[in-house]
Amino acid sequence: MTTKRKVEVFSAGCPACAEVESLVKNLACPSCDVAVLDMRELAVAQRAKALGVRSVPAVAIDGQLAGCCAGRGVDEDSLRAAGLGQA
Repeated sequence: MTTKRKVEVFSAGCPACAEVESLVKNLACPSCDVAVLDMRELAVAQRAKALGVRSVPAVAIDGQLAGCCAGRGVDEDSLRAAGLGQA
């Protein structure tokens, strides 16, 4: 059985967030469990802070903030390097 890859998209509902959400969903493979999380919710904001999220949109894969989300913005190559879309 294939282990699911946990993908968290931290969003504030803005157009840039929607674009990243679409990118992540397009890149995700069948073993990716994608969750879009609303930063306006306290529990989500606390989870994001614990992961080191400093701005949105941001993506965490298997509990690790994707390198692209540590200040440079989200990009496809960095998400793929972090394992998105791979079983």
